[in-house]
Amino acid sequence: MGTRIWNATEPGAPPASARYLDPDTETLSRDALAALQLERLAATVRNAYDRVPVHRARLDAAGLRPEDIRSLDDLARLPFTTKADLRENYPFGLFARPAGELSRLHASSGTTGKPTVVGYTGDDLGQWAGVMARSMHGGGVRRGDIVHNAYGYGLFTGGLGAHYGAERLGAVVVPASGGSTARQVALIMDFKARVLCSTPSYALAIAELAEQQGVDLARDSALEVGMFGAEPWSDAMRAEIEARLGLRAIDVYGLSEIMGPGVACECEAQAGLHGWEDHFLFEVIDPDTGAPVPEGEPGELVVTTLTRQALPMLRYRTRDITRITTARCDCGRTHLRILRVTGRNDDMLIIRGVNVYPSQIEAVLVGLAGTAPHYQLVVARDGRLDRVTVEIEAAPGVAPGDYAAIASHAARQIKSTLGVSSEIVLKAPGEIPRSEGKAVRVRDLRPRGG
Repeated sequence: MGTRIWNATEPGAPPASARYLDPDTETLSRDALAALQLERLAATVRNAYDRVPVHRARLDAAGLRPEDIRSLDDLARLPFTTKADLRENYPFGLFARPAGELSRLHASSGTTGKPTVVGYTGDDLGQWAGVMARSMHGGGVRRGDIVHNAYGYGLFTGGLGAHYGAERLGAVVVPASGGSTARQVALIMDFKARVLCSTPSYALAIAELAEQQGVDLARDSALEVGMFGAEPWSDAMRAEIEARLGLRAIDVYGLSEIMGPGVACECEAQAGLHGWEDHFLFEVIDPDTGAPVPEGEPGELVVTTLTRQALPMLRYRTRDITRITTARCDCGRTHLRILRVTGRNDDMLIIRGVNVYPSQIEAVLVGLAGTAPHYQLVVARDGRLDRVTVEIEAAPGVAPGDYAAIASHAARQIKSTLGVSSEIVLKAPGEIPRSEGKAVRVRDLRPRGG
């Protein structure tokens, strides 16, 4: 279903703040959304049961059949699905359609084991383009905008997800992909792109290189909107990006196992990511017990697909830590909001008994005087305890003689904010590796299995 653009003078048009809503989907009442979700959940469970032996065996073991899904409360009776299930059934064991009936395959890099492979029918690709178009429109992208797409193309879902969403919206796509950062700067300036799509860390890399070239993107480019996702990022990094690029930084959420980018997205209010509940069911659970947590409390996000044909996902554990609210947003949308992903529970570090996420350290470091927004956490094992060294890059122009004082200040800030003592190493400008895709924030040197 496409996004409807209201004319301001049209009878029944919503207020200006909500003029670009699709009234048939984005402003449904909570009761109407629940009824639609139940209908689609029952169909999804039927698709999984009839066509995926792994799901059928698990549902049978739980004493459940598709006809037992009579209310949304029955969702909690379904078994969880995890990334390990995709790897154990590599490559196509969780698919509900034979490979020959698919239109596209994507896959993860597989750096920590077998890659996770995901598939799409033609209808799946259409739904994906639709939710991504809706997401981009909610974030401020408009028909006719020039969209500079610096997400990586290929097996990673980010590039093609943003590409087809922007085209569905009627925008003009520059398929720059990642890399060749100097050329990215030139294209942004020459083509007068209004929208930048990339990971937040790569957006900062583009800004940094532009500054080295004497180009002030905040002042001289046409950029107004940034659609950033694929990695956790903090409000401090958002402020840094907005200041250096002169745009509104919009958070986009998605994961390949569920669809790709566009599962949820901030609107222009930047008050949480609207999860598109006509296509996905969202839960937040205690990551240790699997029990639901009260609305507004932090926990692990679990997502069930409602319209995906080739790869129906039942209660997929994302490992992302977040909170949700069903309170209506000021924009008028009724779909629940995901209140920013703060980290992943499989990325959580236990430093001298204190649980810390890399994004929490980032929030302390970004904007710290004398430092650039580039860092890595090096984790090693010291006996039975984790030892973390925080490598931060000095800002250009900082004298090496000042490094020790800046490092000491950073250590005090981390200690006072997070309660964790850490060793700080300040490195010269350019010494922290740059990423053209997802930033590598943690180098884990601990022994495998330890």
